[in-house]
Amino acid sequence: MKGSASNSPTPMETASAEVKNVKRTRTESETGSEASAGNARKRGRRTKAEVEVELEAKRVKLTSVGETRGIGQVLTLGQGDTGQLGLGEDVMEKTRPAVVKDIEAAVEVVAGGMHTAVLDTEGQVWTFGCNDEGSLGRVVGEEEECFVPGKVEIEEKVVGISAGDSHSAALTETGQVWVWGTFRDSSGPIGLLTWGQLEKTPVKVELPTRNGDAVVKVASGADHLALLTRDGDIWTLGNSEQGQLGRVPEKFGHRGGRRGGQLLLVPDKIHSKSRGKKFKDVWAGSYNTVALTNKGEMLVMGLNNYSQMGIDHNKSGLTFFMPVISDDFSSRDWQHIAIGQHHTLGLETSGKVHCIGRADYGRLGLGEGATDAGKVTDVGGVSGECSMVACGTAVSYAVTKEGACLSWGMGTNGQLGTGEDEDVWSPAVIKSKQLEGREVLTASSGGQHTVILARLRE
Repeated sequence: MKGSASNSPTPMETASAEVKNVKRTRTESETGSEASAGNARKRGRRTKAEVEVELEAKRVKLTSVGETRGIGQVLTLGQGDTGQLGLGEDVMEKTRPAVVKDIEAAVEVVAGGMHTAVLDTEGQVWTFGCNDEGSLGRVVGEEEECFVPGKVEIEEKVVGISAGDSHSAALTETGQVWVWGTFRDSSGPIGLLTWGQLEKTPVKVELPTRNGDAVVKVASGADHLALLTRDGDIWTLGNSEQGQLGRVPEKFGHRGGRRGGQLLLVPDKIHSKSRGKKFKDVWAGSYNTVALTNKGEMLVMGLNNYSQMGIDHNKSGLTFFMPVISDDFSSRDWQHIAIGQHHTLGLETSGKVHCIGRADYGRLGLGEGATDAGKVTDVGGVSGECSMVACGTAVSYAVTKEGACLSWGMGTNGQLGTGEDEDVWSPAVIKSKQLEGREVLTASSGGQHTVILARLRE
């Protein structure tokens, strides 16, 4: 892989460009007593002034994705029985995209399992949908309030968001992360930052580090969270039953084993044995985490039961509890990875879309009757250069640079935007009155619904 060849800046490159240039000057207050500073250096300790300068140099001011992607309106489709469409309590289903009128200008949209989060141009987060386990991050007095967007109170300006089955996360411009909701495993809720405790309003994630490192990207799986820092580390927390945290041995994977569940909820770093000791990007899916190293290697961890991690499951196993290099993934230059329940989509820097994994219901887009793909395979039905890809449980999407949104896969929940509930085996452009005259900027898909960000064509 030629990781540095991407046309789009990675979170690491963006953060580096935004770091404030700090020039140290010798002032009386900074130096204090020359004798005291000299003694501190002799003892091998840094002076207070030196520590403050180092921390200042690590402060960042991250920019919102909207500054590069653009500003648009929110459209939703699919099932909305818990309010995840944001269209009011009378709208339970949409098989064509419908505009969420309560949010005028948005820069990012993410679909959780049964809820939706939206980031607007002011850096505010709006949520709607199921709030049984706190995934909306706001106090809801009446159930009807879940069916329309409501604002989440966060102390700082937010520049990035992510969402899983029952949790959400927000990244602020200073590199801080706030989360709400809960993680779950096969036995039920496990808590978010404290074992067994769900959070109905945002709580701050504290990384156990003293060097002031800032987070530059958040990525949510169904029930886990991955955080990429400016120093090139990845911290994970949440469910580890399928190995998706990439740092917990199998014997501790279920609820922390004899070490207890708090092991899973305290953020800890993924450690790599590859040539690239640091990371420049990370993506999370239902039960997986995929990381790009600074040497261009793709490390994968988590579920691989359909070879969706680019490794033959017949030879190398169904799960990876520690990071493993995927030679198949590493052979290409990716700008984006999207991971569904049992399949993966990859977008090369050239704009070509590829797939791998389970083929049922048409989620790979390889045509009717296609079988599982054990190797990264070109999705030939996508014509033109693409700017992003997305996966739901068993559905797939690609957005072209011209602003068309293509969908394929399981049609049961109406997520494909065809107006029907039939499966679609080859990529097809979503056509609707609401998309006429609009170009799609991005899309995200959850368990039963999909959310699109689109703007008027110039």
